[in-house]
Amino acid sequence: MADEEPTAAAAPAEEAKDDDAAPEEENTAHFEPVVQLEEVEVNTGEEDEEILYSVRAKLFLYGESLLDKGTGIKSWNDRGIGEAKILKHKENGKTRLLMRQEKTMKVIANHVVDPRELVEKVFALRMKDSDVAAEFKKKFEEAQKINAIEEAGADGAPDAAADEAAEALAGLTTGRQRCRGGSKNRGT
Repeated sequence: MADEEPTAAAAPAEEAKDDDAAPEEENTAHFEPVVQLEEVEVNTGEEDEEILYSVRAKLFLYGESLLDKGTGIKSWNDRGIGEAKILKHKENGKTRLLMRQEKTMKVIANHVVDPRELVEKVFALRMKDSDVAAEFKKKFEEAQKINAIEEAGADGAPDAAADEAAEALAGLTTGRQRCRGGSKNRGT
């Protein structure tokens, strides 16, 4: 029985501790902003384009870093992680590669997918596996072919109206060429 008394005495002491603790109060404060900001529509430039392919990747640029400028020392420089998209413009048909950083949405790559090499810069995209990389390569090469067709001025399908207009233009001459053909009245 001596063992049971301390246990019975301890139980009321614990209850007393719980009663003494102050209950937590819920914060219901409401603050009005000092300046009211209106929602602004953001134009990204992608509204007139359709997405041909999109993949999450990490972009690297091979070249001199700011610290190594002029030394000739080149290395792979991390440009950021984000969605690499191949976009096709709905009106002119040009394709481009656009990539923005994930959180800041800063443009880190914006290049026309050109079949020619104009300025040599080496970029690398690291993707989650080789299957995704192979699919990206396939879509990139398709985009290059689309731009090559656009550069050549062909849209792929013959157009009777365009052929008729071309023939009409070929038969046109300037007024000066007609006058040389033997007209005696030369405006004197």
